[in-house]
Amino acid sequence: MFLMIGVTDGQKALPYHQTGVCPRCGQFTAYEVWMTYTQLLLFFIPCFKWHRQYFVRMRCCGAVYALDPEVGRRIARGEDVTIRPEDLHEMVGSDGGGFRRGPRHRCAFCGYETDEDFAYCPKCGRRFED
Repeated sequence: MFLMIGVTDGQKALPYHQTGVCPRCGQFTAYEVWMTYTQLLLFFIPCFKWHRQYFVRMRCCGAVYALDPEVGRRIARGEDVTIRPEDLHEMVGSDGGGFRRGPRHRCAFCGYETDEDFAYCPKCGRRFED
């Protein structure tokens, strides 16, 4: 018997539309909501998701906030929810492009860049120098 299983991380934008004032820059902006998760794949078919986290990105300045998990679950179920300022928790080190899962590496030999937490460069195989 041949069994193929795997575990992978995923990200999904949630269909949510709200505008409000950005806590960081004070501009009127739209909220972008997305969910990250880890999933079990069985024969390349997603079977089970866990470790769900919800985030909000402000379109004006790119600030990223962790969203209260209960509010995120309600948005994912399609409920009509209003995100309040107390539901947002600022991400430390967030930048305009989103959030990072691990430290940024740049290979001194070949110049390859990655956000993954690798010890060795996936392109040339040399050890990252941090």
